[in-house]
Parts: sequence; C-alpha cells; structure tokens
Amino acid sequence: MHAHRRGDGRAPARGAGGILIGHQERPDPGTERRMRRMRRGTRYGALLGPLLAGDAAPDLVARAARGLGLPERGRYAVVVLGAPVPPAAVVQGPDTDGTRWWWGAAASFPGTEAGREGWEVQRAQEGWEDRRAHGPREGRGAREAQAGREAQEAQAGREAQEAQAGREAREVAVVLLGPAGPARAVVRLRELGAGPGGVSPVVGSPAELGAARRLAGTALLTCEPGSREIVRLDERLPAALLVSRPELSTRLLAEVFGPLLTLVPAERSLLVGTLEAWMECGGSVGRAAARLGCHRNTVFNRLRRLERLTARSLSRPRELVDLVLALDVLRLSSAPPRRLSSAPP
Repeated sequence: MHAHRRGDGRAPARGAGGILIGHQERPDPGTERRMRRMRRGTRYGALLGPLLAGDAAPDLVARAARGLGLPERGRYAVVVLGAPVPPAAVVQGPDTDGTRWWWGAAASFPGTEAGREGWEVQRAQEGWEDRRAHGPREGRGAREAQAGREAQEAQAGREAQEAQAGREAREVAVVLLGPAGPARAVVRLRELGAGPGGVSPVVGSPAELGAARRLAGTALLTCEPGSREIVRLDERLPAALLVSRPELSTRLLAEVFGPLLTLVPAERSLLVGTLEAWMECGGSVGRAAARLGCHRNTVFNRLRRLERLTARSLSRPRELVDLVLALDVLRLSSAPPRRLSSAPP
C-alpha cells in the first residue's frame, strides 16, 4: 500500500516500527484498540497507585480521583484477582446496571519497585509534590517519621504473607458500584470466568480505597488453592482472621486435626468429606447421607470416629467452632484435595 504524498511530493516520514508520522494511514481497528488499552492501562495504573497505596497524601488522592473521574462520594469496592483479568472484563463505559470499573496491573501500584517508579514518574509529569521526599512537615517531626516506618513495615509484612501463600495478586480494579451493589459485581466476574479473586467491603470515598485494597487481598487469600472462586470478605470473615495470622492457623490445625492428619490420605479424606457434607446440610445426618450416597448409620459412625480422633464434640458449640475453623485451615492449606466418598467407614 502506498503512503499519501505531501504537497512537495515527498512521502511522510516514518517513525519507529514503521508508523507513519504526520498525515498517516490509520492502523487497523485491532491495532487501534490495543494502543488504546496500552495508553489507558499505563495512565490508569499511575493514577490508581496513589488511591490504592493507602498512605498517599490527601492532595495526591484528590488529584488521582479527579484524573480518573471518580466522584468524591460513592459506593466503592476493590477487586483483587490472583490471575490475569479476562479481556472481556476490561470494557469502556458502565455495565448495564451502572457499575463502572477501573482496572490496573498489580505491578503498577506501590508495593513493587516498578510500581514506585511509575508512580514517581506520573507525579513528576503532573507536577505533583511528593511531600515524603522532603521529610516530615514542621510540627509533626518524629511522630510522622515513625508512623511512616510502621506503615512500611506493615505493608512489607502483608506482601510477604501474600507471597508466602503463593497467590500474589496480578490485577486490581476499583469499582464504582451500581444499585445492585457488590453482589452484582461478583456475579459479573464469575460469568466472565475471572478468579480466584477477593472483593472488599463497600467504602464511601476514594480516600478509603487503600484500606479496601488490603481487605480485598485478604479475601483473595481465603480462596482455595487452584480454585476460580470470587469471594467477598464479608462472607469469609472467620477464614480471613485465620489467613491474617498464619502462625496461629498452623497451631490450630495441629491442635485440632493432629491425629486426623496421621491417617492415610484416603481415610482422612473420607472423614473430612463426611464432616463437610454434614455441615453443608445444616447438621442433618439424613441429608448428608443422601448427598454421600450411603446409609445414615454410616454417617453417624464416621462423625463419631472424627469426634474421638479430635477429642471434640459436634454437639458442643465451642468445640464445633474449633472443628469448623480447623476445616477452613485445611481447605486453604496445600493438603491433597478432599473428595466425598460413599465407601464404608
């Protein structure tokens, strides 16, 4: 295809990669879409950084929110995915229910060197002042410096916890919720095949998005390894407490399920699967038996054996709590997958 000629008869110059400069031929629609996504992703990542960091100065948060078109007040949530976001999820314009999404790669946000560098470049381009680079303001002195160090240490601890779990987030979204709230956002992500992912509680302003991001990351840690779950933190609060204190979770698992974990895998899976079925059936032995395809007495025998092994009774509320929490720890651990079975006890 020939390039258009300028008035002096010369062809327009070409830039890097053969892209025409000046009066140029338009790239094909697919190329244009990719270029728009790249530009949007870079800018969104830089602007989302101050919002999701949780420790940015208020003026930076306000400027970033204005740059993204986020209202000062609204119903917001943050989504953190442990896998790449499906392309269909990154769309321009609101959903049918009015929900709006701002996606960015996790590497674009503070918490990684690349994120810090990108944030600094964007602020320099926008003329934003980095007050932290000039030290604490007069009148705040050592207290502000100490608070900054504590915030950095806390953030480093959270990042180490995510890395240890092996599920570091790759994609993050700020969501301005529609009338249906976070439940509709969860349904949309599930329909698109996203996941695993965690969704934060609802917050009321861009200034609260940093805290929401941390809570969404905690929700992500409650997803079972290898799953495609999309979960809301408010639905997983007990498990969220467990993943927030891994040393206590390990202790709880050993204390409650220690004898159970010494069994051969098939036997352990049988007892654990029976306990799961009994819980999912609301404590009904009859319904659990129907689900497992075995006799009621078989379910009774398995549960009684589990009580003997753990020295905890399913009829005592406090001891039942121990069993439920230990089961959550086991679910979130790297233990072999558990399958329901109708084999005899």
